[in-house]
Amino acid sequence: MLWLKAFHIIFVVCWFAGLFYLPRIFVYYAASEHLVVRAQLGVMARKLYRFVTPFMIIAIALGAAMIATNPDYYLQSKWMRLKLGGVGFLFIYHLQCGRYVRAINNNLNTHGHVFYRFFNEVPVLFLFGIVILAVLKPF
Repeated sequence: MLWLKAFHIIFVVCWFAGLFYLPRIFVYYAASEHLVVRAQLGVMARKLYRFVTPFMIIAIALGAAMIATNPDYYLQSKWMRLKLGGVGFLFIYHLQCGRYVRAINNNLNTHGHVFYRFFNEVPVLFLFGIVILAVLKPF
């Protein structure tokens, strides 16, 4: 169980690294007026998204495996249900990042750098909430 938890944490950290940096690339893309820079940032965003998506899948699979070790406890815990809600939101956030990557690479971006600056802060808030729930197990 501890090995499972350790690898779950490792892959969550890897996934979050991407969730923190990918929207930052969007900010730089939207703020740039140079076509060459925008093209390079589009490539970087696409490669980073493809790189971190497997981390998300593995992190979720390992989390599900940990739940499977004691489903009665985990699925009845309010803190776990809230945590899973947060993970579900981050899954959707990740997919939305993929939509923005496609829009950027197809020159269909409609958002400015200010929008992406706010969008970039979302995973930080969820990280705080999820870690607090997992460590303190309130309720």
